[in-house]
Amino acid sequence: MRVLIIDGYVDEPACLGVPPYLAPYPRYIAGALVEKGMRKQDISYHTIDRIRHGVKLSGFDLIIIVAGMTVPGKYLRGTPISLKEIRELSHLDGIKVIGGPIRLGFGVEGGSSAKELDTQGITLAKKDIEAFVFDLMDSPDDPDSVEHRMRTTSEIRRWGEKGAFIIRQHPDFPHVMCELETYRGCPRHSHCSFCTEPFYGKPDFRESGDVIAEVSALYNCGARYFRLGRQPDLFMYMAEDGVPNPGAIERLYTGIRNAAPSLRVLHMDNANPVTLAQFPEESRQIAETIVKYHTPGDVAALGMESADPAVIRANDLKAQPDEVFEALRLLNDVGAVRGANGLPELLPGINFVHGLKGETEKTFGLNYDFLKKVLDNNLMVRRVNIRQVMTFAGTPMYGRDELAQKHKNLFLRYKEKIRSEIDLPMLRRLVPAGTVLREVRTEVFDKITFGRQLGSYPLLVGIPAKLEPGMEFDIMVTGHGFRSITGIPVPLDINRAPLRLIQELPGAGKKQAGKIMAGRPYKDRDDVAARTGLDFGVVEYVVV
Repeated sequence: MRVLIIDGYVDEPACLGVPPYLAPYPRYIAGALVEKGMRKQDISYHTIDRIRHGVKLSGFDLIIIVAGMTVPGKYLRGTPISLKEIRELSHLDGIKVIGGPIRLGFGVEGGSSAKELDTQGITLAKKDIEAFVFDLMDSPDDPDSVEHRMRTTSEIRRWGEKGAFIIRQHPDFPHVMCELETYRGCPRHSHCSFCTEPFYGKPDFRESGDVIAEVSALYNCGARYFRLGRQPDLFMYMAEDGVPNPGAIERLYTGIRNAAPSLRVLHMDNANPVTLAQFPEESRQIAETIVKYHTPGDVAALGMESADPAVIRANDLKAQPDEVFEALRLLNDVGAVRGANGLPELLPGINFVHGLKGETEKTFGLNYDFLKKVLDNNLMVRRVNIRQVMTFAGTPMYGRDELAQKHKNLFLRYKEKIRSEIDLPMLRRLVPAGTVLREVRTEVFDKITFGRQLGSYPLLVGIPAKLEPGMEFDIMVTGHGFRSITGIPVPLDINRAPLRLIQELPGAGKKQAGKIMAGRPYKDRDDVAARTGLDFGVVEYVVV
């Protein structure tokens, strides 16, 4: 029997997309297949991007598709699988199964409701796809007979380790961010109107030893990039009686570091601002532990959603604006110091959601005023994520699309205002001109080369030169956009560099760059400084 896993899932996009990424789903599925007796060499893994580039899909007895997204956005690459592509795959020979977030519905953009998938020829796993595939192996020719169920933490303890080998089939291996699950399910007694996390019930914590064992298995297969991302609030991992558990976070992080001593990235994802505001001492201790053991450029994504008290009440949101502000202050206090890769150690991100119940034109002003307060108080935010809600069946917001459509034009104007008046000055504060970002990896070329550091919510870097994908450079920041920066590779060979790079040097410009080129060759850095007028801080990054 030959099995194909098609990965069409992309996690929440940020800065025009995520870096090369491997979610737990394909790894769990591969591990479940191995536990059922499948040979590793009979299990193939392809991303949907690879299939788009012409990979042939014949000769498979079972095709498993991971699909769906719960947060809409734009993508640099790695675009999620489309409904059209799913329908095209339905015509392949063999048994076809699809699952993942798509079980909640298929959506393509914010401000709309996700629709239930209805594709002939493919069986939808209505609960956990990894559990469905595991059970399917008892009767692989009859998917309709398989019960839909949720998997257990003991099952994914085994499957996570056994499926680690699949990372070697990722097209970007070894430069792949591995998402690690610590728990799922919401610890709160009531739930936000649009959130899908309550579908998983109360928190189902994975033991730290289980996560560490999975890291060890991935590390032994070549993984070096990790993100603790599959939880609504990392600060509540292994919480006891609703109180954060700093000791559990310490054990988790030290264990990961011991299991993967030469890892290159260890980042986190979500945190609830109300946790940090209500438990400042425990949260500070947790943040300090994260900074001690992680890698710089880390982001704690805070789900603020709205600064409007009316929207907060109507949608049962958890954090008041003052609480979010205190959470931002705490994270800045602990994590704003600049790390070895050029970025601050640990900064907050803020998520805003529009189209919620109770929203009025006043809501947009309150959200803007909150962000202006953050900017004026000299705090840093790694990124502001503004989106319109995508609603799913079973949530109180489902079918309320008219709320987003009512303010669509206002939303677009407000978003542009925040990009120019908040994001741009914030980005200049975050990475001032002259900052050197280490290990920026090139990805695509479109008039200029785009690259990013591998990490959580990576900063998009535009390089005014044609560079091959997959190259790695240290980049000096020379300019800022709303959500991206321009930079040049350093050290820069002043005697060979093209005009487009030389004119990006601080203090140069196009006219001065022409004079610099006309003066070539230069003998040494002192000669560069003497004859170009560039200050020594810039000349420091020049080679001759």
